[in-house]
Amino acid sequence: MLSLENITLEKLSVHFIGNKTREENFVLSKKAQSRFSEEEEQVLWRFFLSPFKNTSEFHRFSAEEENRPGSFRSLAAEIFSDPSSLHKISRKIAALLYEHSTHEKTDGGELYVAYLSGCILGDKVADAVGIFKSETKDLFIQAYHADEDYNLRFESGALVNKLDKACLIVNTGNDEEYTVCVTDSASKAPEDQYWKDSFLKITTCADDYHNTRNFMNVCKNFVTDKLAEDFEVTKSDKIGFLNKSVEYFKQNEKFSEAEFTREVFEDKNMIRSFREYKDAYQEENNLEIEEDFEISAPAVKKQAKVFKSVLKLDKNFHIYIHGPQDYIEKGTENDGRKFYKIYYSEES
Repeated sequence: MLSLENITLEKLSVHFIGNKTREENFVLSKKAQSRFSEEEEQVLWRFFLSPFKNTSEFHRFSAEEENRPGSFRSLAAEIFSDPSSLHKISRKIAALLYEHSTHEKTDGGELYVAYLSGCILGDKVADAVGIFKSETKDLFIQAYHADEDYNLRFESGALVNKLDKACLIVNTGNDEEYTVCVTDSASKAPEDQYWKDSFLKITTCADDYHNTRNFMNVCKNFVTDKLAEDFEVTKSDKIGFLNKSVEYFKQNEKFSEAEFTREVFEDKNMIRSFREYKDAYQEENNLEIEEDFEISAPAVKKQAKVFKSVLKLDKNFHIYIHGPQDYIEKGTENDGRKFYKIYYSEES
């Protein structure tokens, strides 16, 4: 768990990064900033750290970045080894980000590089390097009093509650294997992928959060895309399997693949088909999902939102299915009309 309540901003450097393809320059500041009023610090905390308020997903730098000179990881390591070098290294980080800001739709913006102390990750107090980029601007109207009258000033600036891209590199002292937290408010369009893939070069951690998330994804994809190819199942059957899957994750603290498949799918042939699908999914997506792990409640909460439980019939009815599969039956009348028969115990 990541805690930022007692974090202190030690130094901050600000630069501007344009779009290289559009021949926009990057502009470097001459010195770092280290003195802020209490009110200014509160605004900066809100701006920089709000995206990480409920962080449960952690990353690592990819193996190829471990010893590569000039990589983002190596620059972060230089800062941790000598915090006084923050501003000098931040200029190199700005130049590196500029080299990756090449897609024609990538927007320019301010780059903030911060050195932070008092970050708590698990049971460790650690320093962190924060990298933040603000691309989205809004127009502000400021009224000010002068010469016994009110005048208006129009200014463009960043919204405090909307930081486009953010990254925290936490130095837990674990053989320089840094823990990385990252957010990106942009879409999944090609122009928005440079932050994680090209610039930071990070991979997800093989922890309980990702085991939970990845296994739930495998299950959802199997039920929605593959199950009907091998077995005769209705749409209500699929929803039933999805509901049983989510319930298993909600009701248990520890995950066992053997137990899960018995409770959810029951049929031996269906279990075998699921395991074959899981193996193919792992190979295709370069993943390794454990068969037994602690279930991550934040991952369950997030993934459960994409498990659909609504059965849509023509344009007339929507049936929300949350009960057992044997409470609903599908049939066809002699005249060809299709129907669902629903059983229940109590009416409310």
